[in-house]
Amino acid sequence: MKIAVIGTGYVGLVSGVCFSDFGHDVVCVDKDPRKIEMLEAGEVPIYEPGLDVLMAKNVEAGRLSFTMDLAKACDGADAVFIAVGTPTRRGDGHADLTYVMSAAEEVAKTLKHYSVIVTKSTVPVGTNREVERVVKAAAPDLDFDVASNPEFLREGAAIDDFMKPDRVVVGVESERAAKVMNDIYRPLYLRDFPIVTTDLESAEMIKYAANAFLAMKITFINEVAALCEKTGADVKQVSKGMGLDGRIGNKFLHAGPGYGGSCFPKDTSALARIGQDYAQPMRLVETTIQVNDEIKRRMVEKLRDMCDGGFAGKTIAVLGVTFKPNTDDMRDAPSLTIVPAMVGGGAEVRVVDPQGKREGEALLPGVSWEDDPYAAAKGADLLVVMTEWNEFRALDLSRLSKGMASPRMVDLRNVYSAEEASVAGFTAYDCVGRGLSST
Repeated sequence: MKIAVIGTGYVGLVSGVCFSDFGHDVVCVDKDPRKIEMLEAGEVPIYEPGLDVLMAKNVEAGRLSFTMDLAKACDGADAVFIAVGTPTRRGDGHADLTYVMSAAEEVAKTLKHYSVIVTKSTVPVGTNREVERVVKAAAPDLDFDVASNPEFLREGAAIDDFMKPDRVVVGVESERAAKVMNDIYRPLYLRDFPIVTTDLESAEMIKYAANAFLAMKITFINEVAALCEKTGADVKQVSKGMGLDGRIGNKFLHAGPGYGGSCFPKDTSALARIGQDYAQPMRLVETTIQVNDEIKRRMVEKLRDMCDGGFAGKTIAVLGVTFKPNTDDMRDAPSLTIVPAMVGGGAEVRVVDPQGKREGEALLPGVSWEDDPYAAAKGADLLVVMTEWNEFRALDLSRLSKGMASPRMVDLRNVYSAEEASVAGFTAYDCVGRGLSST
């Protein structure tokens, strides 16, 4: 089948590359000439493990190409996937659908034959109805269907998530559209991965409800972690005991400095606004948003306490600033709250992150960037583990502590233990949810 994918951001590029690996003929289109130039040169504008190799393989096979020409991309396409950004709209928390509707209108004016216009972007309930209206208004005689096909890709594991999904959700309202979507995902169907076919509204709601639930789960364990610190309990043991219950599961039960990224912050905000618009408040979601913000501020106070009550004049080494490992994504990362608080308080902050510098340089002014954790820690008063990259899981703690002016550690991801830190020569240690700090 021939597929056009509009948008070469995270969702669009990963989807386009993976569709081409299914054997489909895929054309990815974008208005940004810099992105298209990079892609045509074999360069990937985002960091996602394995994506560069898979992209090169399918370009070489002739199944994948890139263009700025929408007409070329849509010509003969059985399906056109809209995978553009839906950022949080300033002022009201709603998802900004400007790019989605603009893409829908342009596709309508370009298509000359039947095609399924598929919304891959995360959009509020009712958006696909509006897409249908926009297309009909722009091209009254066009033969088309609209489908909702939300993505469930975890940054850092997106290819596996696409190729071995927990489920594929497809919202359609005609047998013709359902057949096109089934043909597109046939390689997954043949391997018995679940394909959930629903109406448009249910497909849209599944995406928001799933992300909001995961955000609540993270926030719940972070609140439990705060209580563990007061009571002397160990949140890692608590999480393990909870996660062994099959009704709960162990995923997303790792305490830390709060959730961030491209999905959870904007999707929880959008779902809360949808509830308000329909006079059906999503109180758990609203509280999750509030508590997550409070958790980030609590981390700032944890670090301030370790700096004798103030950041002024302190040198702090920060390991990891992306919102999670194996991505270069800085969107709504906890570091964007925590690091500026330290810099604003008068600290000299040195940052080490395997992929964070590209976005982080503009987002974290006033910090210095180091390539090596040991160089960053030399002469520092505090070491902070903020993102659990594999590179930070097996550090020589003794070497780190010996190079520091004041060997203190705050491990916001519970990578190390108080005993390990003490044996290595750290004179003070704190973490998240594991009883009282060791000083």
